[in-house]
Amino acid sequence: MGDPDLALRVLRDPVFNSERSTFFGDLLPSRPAQTEFGRAVRKLMRAHLPEYRDNVARAVAGLPEASQWPGAGTMLAYQCTADMLLHPQVSPPLHRLLAQAVRIGILLRAPRLRQRARVEMLRPKLKRALAEQVTLRREEGIRADEPRDMLDTAIGACPNEVTSPAVADLYLQMYSAIVETVGHSVAWSLLLACLHNTPGSPWPWPADWIAREAARHRPVVWMVGRPVPHPIEFGGISFQPDAVLSVSPYLLHHDKTRWAQPDMFRPQRWAEPGGHGPYLPYSTGPFTCAGAAVAHTMIVDTVSALTSDAHLTVTGGNMSPFVTNAAVCRPFALHRTPKPSTHTLGRR
Repeated sequence: MGDPDLALRVLRDPVFNSERSTFFGDLLPSRPAQTEFGRAVRKLMRAHLPEYRDNVARAVAGLPEASQWPGAGTMLAYQCTADMLLHPQVSPPLHRLLAQAVRIGILLRAPRLRQRARVEMLRPKLKRALAEQVTLRREEGIRADEPRDMLDTAIGACPNEVTSPAVADLYLQMYSAIVETVGHSVAWSLLLACLHNTPGSPWPWPADWIAREAARHRPVVWMVGRPVPHPIEFGGISFQPDAVLSVSPYLLHHDKTRWAQPDMFRPQRWAEPGGHGPYLPYSTGPFTCAGAAVAHTMIVDTVSALTSDAHLTVTGGNMSPFVTNAAVCRPFALHRTPKPSTHTLGRR
């Protein structure tokens, strides 16, 4: 859908949004079950936001002055959420498999063939280990009101008829939505802000503006779709059931009729009263991502921690994305130079 009005109608009209969300596919039996699942995961992550903020501050303090991105971003998101997503005292081999999955990019479709081959070797092993853990926890019994981690939450939010392998798949989908989306969104925020700022000087924008503008300018989720439920004419074209109408947040975020200077990275636009068009980095309508606000908070907290008391510059990288099932930035090096402390300046 290139026309903004038609695109937004696809995402908001009950005609295209009355069935189950394609994000979960057939893993959950009904739309209410999908809604309950998303809300349960959001509740868990929201409760752990203070812990995430503390973890980010410690993790950033341990980063080298030069780090390789976007890989460093996904590993940073993983390190700061690992205990929330899988309890630290549970199955060390499973922890190692998840860490390996994040390192090689198993959660989003890898852009390079060699990387995809490694992914295909690891994926069955990871899913099998997760399914075994789900079965074990179901046999032991869990308290849905006191989840130890996101796996408990996933099990508690799933109807009993959902199989252990299906729960494992759902868990991995949410794992990706948290770790990969946050990590790559932070990477885009850093890259774009550094490319549009004078090297070595403080950023003139708050982290919230940077995160919002990066999500507008280079949304990680670059395409969303809605199935056609019955024969229909839409936008002057006839469609049959099972056709999928696709909407690109990237195109809507760069629509010249709705946005002021859409091709420019301008974080300051978020302090301006006008010139804003459709903004849907996490989709919109009935199937808006349940965790959108939580994800944005995590991204802003991470960008804030990385920019606190440091000057940032980048080498390598550009604004052209790798596009598979997501739009991720190309490799770049981030250089963090600590700002001189007031005490040091006084001695000088």
